[in-house]
Amino acid sequence: MRAVQVTEFGGPEVLKPVELPDPVAGPGQVLIEVDRVGLNYADTHQAENSYLAPSKLPLVPGGEVVGRTADGKRVVALLNDGGGYAERVAADEAMTFPVPDGVDDLHALSMLVQGATAWIMLRKNAHLEPGESVVVHAAAGGVGSIAVQLANAWGAGRVIATASSEEKRALAIELGADVAVDSRAENMTEVLREANGGKRVDVVLDMVGGPTTDQSIAALAPFGRLVFYGMAGRRSPKPIELRNLLGHSTTVAGMWLPHVFRLPGNVFGTALSELFSMVRDGKLRAIAGGEYALEDARKAHEALRSRGTTGKLLLDPRK
Repeated sequence: MRAVQVTEFGGPEVLKPVELPDPVAGPGQVLIEVDRVGLNYADTHQAENSYLAPSKLPLVPGGEVVGRTADGKRVVALLNDGGGYAERVAADEAMTFPVPDGVDDLHALSMLVQGATAWIMLRKNAHLEPGESVVVHAAAGGVGSIAVQLANAWGAGRVIATASSEEKRALAIELGADVAVDSRAENMTEVLREANGGKRVDVVLDMVGGPTTDQSIAALAPFGRLVFYGMAGRRSPKPIELRNLLGHSTTVAGMWLPHVFRLPGNVFGTALSELFSMVRDGKLRAIAGGEYALEDARKAHEALRSRGTTGKLLLDPRK
């Protein structure tokens, strides 16, 4: 089968099209003929071995696919050890979920990771309450574009989006943000307070890192919560001293999607079911960020790392 493999860690240039043997399903696994592969910013970290979970060479990146099983069922799947950038995958049955009618490939993949990430952060980490203000950094991205819609649908009092271009900020407003500000602002603390009518903010969803994180924490209201779920800027925030959190009773939480499967009950399944229902009812939409042939995975990673993309990027292994 055709696939994309990494044999040395690095930037987009290490993604190489190759021919590999077809996967063989082991116990508790199912074979999937892949229709689309979902790309995530985490894939760029995986390729350079800077992700939370260490990578091992040789590596076929990609943690999410949508396709069909041998009996024709349409499914989406999360892949524990990568392997998604390929024409076929062997996925754990426990991580494979049916796709209902009325949900296309773009929305199936967008809800699987980006949608679930936004849902879990707002429900489990931030415990969003009606009337609270919510800041969504990178609001035109895969997670951000869905988080803006969910916060709005769930009664946020004010949704504040940040994005790096007028086009992205206009998209955030279209999706339901009340105001959109420039993510390149030098003093994000001041900008966020101004966007919230001069008041501190209640919830921040942050995947940027560096000064953006530092200044967002400083903008939090009493009992405000910042949820940190990535570091696209590739700069670590300043270390947090616990005593400094006392000043406004603030909470800083981290969220890594794989940990949700350790929670009691079927939290992930509940999230995915609600998200799919909202898609079918026209209450939630994914933003198409571009579709690439399998051999163009390098170009897709270059686009992701440029921070110039919007919405969800896909690979099509059938091209």
